[in-house]
Amino acid sequence: MSQDAKYNSHSKLNCVIACLQAEAAGADEALMLDPHGFVNTTNACNFFIVRRGEVWTSTGDYCMNGVTRQKVIDLCHANDIPLREKNFSLYEVYGADEAFLSGTFGAQTPVASLDGKRLASTKEPVP
Repeated sequence: MSQDAKYNSHSKLNCVIACLQAEAAGADEALMLDPHGFVNTTNACNFFIVRRGEVWTSTGDYCMNGVTRQKVIDLCHANDIPLREKNFSLYEVYGADEAFLSGTFGAQTPVASLDGKRLASTKEPVP
């Protein structure tokens, strides 16, 4: 039914379309859902949220489990930061205290807002 995101294939059309839709909506990235409707990743990077002192990321079943994503996971474990690789909903993302992206080119990038809603950790208003 969909392209397996774990494969770094030549066809990234679904990610390109998501990026164009995000840009048209005034966003920098688009959240991508897995086939079950859970938040998976963005069109270009891995996605993490922080809720109540825990770092959450997807199970990795439907995303590229790259080096940078694994480094974030390893750093959490090495520093006793609770980390959960789990399925979570867009609703749970909206209630996150923080969110950030990880990727080879994006490094670790903080997320200021989701769908125009400012995250609790954001100090400045969203334009």
